Amino acid sequence: MYAEERQQEILRAARDAGRVDVVTLAERFGVTTETIRRDLTTLERAGVLRRVHGGAIPVERLGFEPALAARDEVMTAEKERIAKAALAELPEDGSVVIDAGSTTSRLVQALPPDRELTVVVNSPPLATLLAARPNLTVLMLGGRVRGRTLATVEDWAIQQLSQLNVDVAFMATNGCSVAKGLTTPDPAEAAIKRAMIACADRAVLLADHTKFSGTYLARFATLAEIDVVITDTGLDPDQAAALAAAGPEVVRA
Repeated sequence: MYAEERQQEILRAARDAGRVDVVTLAERFGVTTETIRRDLTTLERAGVLRRVHGGAIPVERLGFEPALAARDEVMTAEKERIAKAALAELPEDGSVVIDAGSTTSRLVQALPPDRELTVVVNSPPLATLLAARPNLTVLMLGGRVRGRTLATVEDWAIQQLSQLNVDVAFMATNGCSVAKGLTTPDPAEAAIKRAMIACADRAVLLADHTKFSGTYLARFATLAEIDVVITDTGLDPDQAAALAAAGPEVVRA
C-alpha cells in the first residue's frame, strides 16, 4: 500500500470512529508507529486531522474548517478527474455559476478556451483566473470575503443572486449524506450556496469521496435538489447507489 492510500484509509477510519490511535493503526497496517505518526502529521498539515496525545481526531469533530490552501493539496488527482467529467455538464452557450472551492477551481482551469459563457463566481481568485479569458463574461458577486475560503458572502451577494437565472450551478460542499444533505461549517456561506442553487435550472455537485463521510453545521441543500453528483471512484458503490436513490444522477470519474 502506498503512503497516500494508507493516509486516506486513516482519514476514513478517523471519520468513522471519531478518532484513531497510533498503536492500533500501526498494527492494522503492519508498519511502525513512527510511520503512522508521519502519516498523521501529513494529514494534519493538509487540514483534515488534528493531532492529539496518542492519535488524531477529524477536524469536523472539532468544528474546524480547513483553509482553502490546505484543501487544495488533498485528493488532487481525484479533483482533476471530477473537473474533467464536469465539463460534460457545461451548456454550449449560456450562463453558469461556479461556487468557491478547491474542486470547482479545477473546473475553472479546465474550461474549454472556445466556449462562450457568462460565468458568475463568488471567489476573487476564480474571478481573476476567468477574467483573462476573452470568450467569457465574468460576473463577480460582491459582499464580505471570508478569509478561510476566499468566498464572498452575506446580503450583497444574496441579493445579486436573487436577480439572476443561470443554466447550471456547479457546487462545492464540505459534507454530504443521504440523511443530512449538503452541509458546510459556516451559515453565511451556506446561505450563498442555497441562493446559487435557487437561481439555477440545474445543480451539479463536485465532491471527492471523502466529502461523503462528514456532516457540518449548516445544511444548504437536500440531495433531491441536486441533479448530478460528480465524484471519484473512491466512493463505495453501495454509497453511490444510496445517493442516486435520493434523487441525483451519480457519476464516479
